[in-house]
Amino acid sequence: MDISVVVPLFNEAESLPELAEWIERVMEENGFSYEVLFINDGSTDGSWQVIKGLHDRNPRLKGISFRRNYGKSPALNTGFERAQGNVIITMDADLQDSPDEIPALYHMITDEGYDLVSGWKKKRYDPLSKTIPTKLFNATARRVSGIHNLHDFNCGLKAYRREVVKHIEVYGDMHRYVPYLAKNAGFTRIGEKEVKHQARKYGSTKFGLDRFVNGYLDLVTLWFQAKFGVKPMHFFGLLGSLMFLLGFIAVIVVGGLKLYNMYSGNSYRLVTESPYFYLSLTSMILGTQLFLTGFLGELIIRHSNDRNHYEINEEVMADAPALPSREHVDEPITAPVAREQVTVPTA
Repeated sequence: MDISVVVPLFNEAESLPELAEWIERVMEENGFSYEVLFINDGSTDGSWQVIKGLHDRNPRLKGISFRRNYGKSPALNTGFERAQGNVIITMDADLQDSPDEIPALYHMITDEGYDLVSGWKKKRYDPLSKTIPTKLFNATARRVSGIHNLHDFNCGLKAYRREVVKHIEVYGDMHRYVPYLAKNAGFTRIGEKEVKHQARKYGSTKFGLDRFVNGYLDLVTLWFQAKFGVKPMHFFGLLGSLMFLLGFIAVIVVGGLKLYNMYSGNSYRLVTESPYFYLSLTSMILGTQLFLTGFLGELIIRHSNDRNHYEINEEVMADAPALPSREHVDEPITAPVAREQVTVPTA
């Protein structure tokens, strides 16, 4: 199969028939073998009934329905697991992503060798309250992820080589960072294509401003997992050791100043009356706790089933021909013994 189109949706019953017809027309004009996977994320507006009707008309239009609303990431992950095409295209169901972009995205994967191609809606029809935070969000994502050629990480219109979606897991709200997940899995051929952004035709957006706060928290999580996921002691141990050392030095300084003033005849106060003493103790305690956190993290990783899971790209493992053992090298070659043929009479 050439293409699998994965469409996560929530309450998009009005746009589904037009979207399905649009995708069918593009596929037939270009001669692609295809399937469309509509992932119904707990819709309450009759979207599932529309999907079943579309499937009855065209079996290549398939559907999966969740019992309740889980979010876009679980919907995408489920679609990735079921997709059978050599190239997987994702798009939103609100008609803001144009299926006319599918052929170009497909050829960028198959002909130009990209692992992943992300759409870039350079000209958007969103209000400033959405576009400005989006620009800040994407700038931060580029800096943290190291993928500097992407302008829009959160664009729903993307194309993937089949191997990519089979080697990543999209969970929580990580759909915003699928390129980063792919990079961490070893797929570094990531490209971008400028795509057309269509104005919303039906309904209203399902995302609020809270997605920007959650997006930054998810980005920190991904960065930490990529850098210290299998070696937490390198982060917590180093930070804890530094805090403990600073606190310990500060305690010595506070005590030394008291002893100096005491033997010099200067006025002094008790160590416990100094606020720096308590700050030093707090630093030492926090440093110890951070060090123990890293140690416990190492113990957990040691017993994790994925501690030695590495993505293998290719193997060359042909078995060498078996060599004769030393004790049989000088043995003479004997002719095979002829066996007497016995015929059994048939009844």
